[in-house]
Amino acid sequence: MSMKNNVVRSPLFYVGDKYKIISDIKSHFPKDIHRFIEPFVGGGSVFMNVDAQEFMLNDIDENIIAIHKMLCGYALDRKAFFKKVDAIVKQYGLSCSYKKDIVPQNLKKEFVKTFYARFNKLGYEKMRSDYNQSEERSAFVLYMLLIYGFNRMIRFNQSGDFNLPVGNVDLNHNTIKALDDYFDLTAIKKPQWFSLDFEDFINQIDLTSNDLIYLDPPYLITFSEYNKYWNDNTENRVLNLLNRLNGNNIRFAISNVTHYKGKVNQLFLDWSHQYNSYPIKSNYISYHDNTNKIFTEVLVTNF
Repeated sequence: MSMKNNVVRSPLFYVGDKYKIISDIKSHFPKDIHRFIEPFVGGGSVFMNVDAQEFMLNDIDENIIAIHKMLCGYALDRKAFFKKVDAIVKQYGLSCSYKKDIVPQNLKKEFVKTFYARFNKLGYEKMRSDYNQSEERSAFVLYMLLIYGFNRMIRFNQSGDFNLPVGNVDLNHNTIKALDDYFDLTAIKKPQWFSLDFEDFINQIDLTSNDLIYLDPPYLITFSEYNKYWNDNTENRVLNLLNRLNGNNIRFAISNVTHYKGKVNQLFLDWSHQYNSYPIKSNYISYHDNTNKIFTEVLVTNF
C-alpha cells in the first residue's frame, strides 16, 4: 500500500513518536525495501508509513508487543473490537466522545481544562485496579488504560502494577481514525512481532542487502520513561552492531538526539562521522516536561 503524502499515526500515541516527522525521515530511505526491520518499534508510526514487502518488528517491552498483537488480531474483525470497547466503556462508566458527549456542562464549566479527567477518574481507577488484580492481565484492558491514561503512557511500578493516573483524554475521533488506519494497514502488511533484546533480534535474522533496518533507540542524553534504562553500554552495543551490519553491506538508518539542554552525545557524534548524517526537525517531548526543547535530532544512514 503506497502512503504517498498521507501520514498516519499509531493508535498507541507514543509521546514524541515519529508521526509528525516521518515524511522527513522517510525521504532519506531507499525506494526498494524488501524487509523493513525495526528493533525498537515502539508505537509503530514508522512502519505504518513505510512501503516494504515484509515487516519484522521488535520491542523489548512485552506489553507494547502484546498490544500490537492484540490489535492486529482484530484487523479483519474491527466490529468485534469496537463491541468489546463499548462493553468496557459501559462497564466503567467512561466518556466516549466519538460516540456521544456525556460530560455534564457544569463539570465542563468548573474544570475547563480537565473535565475528562474529573469525569473518568473513578471509572478509570476501578479499571486499573481490576487490571492489576487480574491473574491473566488483558492486553485489551491495558490498551484501554493507555487511551484514558495520563499522556497515554504505559508505566508500571516496581511491584509490577500499572500506575499511571487518569488523563484528560477519552476515546475520541482521533483515536478511532488511528485505529481504523492501523487495522487497514496491518491487514495488508501482516507484520511479524518479536519481543527480544535488540541485538538478539537482529542476530536471528538472515539479513540481505535488500533489507532496511531502522532504529529509534532510547536517547542517551534525554530523560523520559522509555530512556531510563539506556546508558553508555547499550549505546555502544547499538553502534557496534551497526558497524558490523555496514561491514556486511546491510542498509541501516538510525534516529538519535545529539544535543539536548546543554548536553552532547559525543559518543554518537564521533561514531556518526563515518556515515551520512541528516538533520531532522524533531518534536521530542519529555514525559516529565512536555514542552518542546532546544535540541538537535539527526538521522544517520550508511547508504
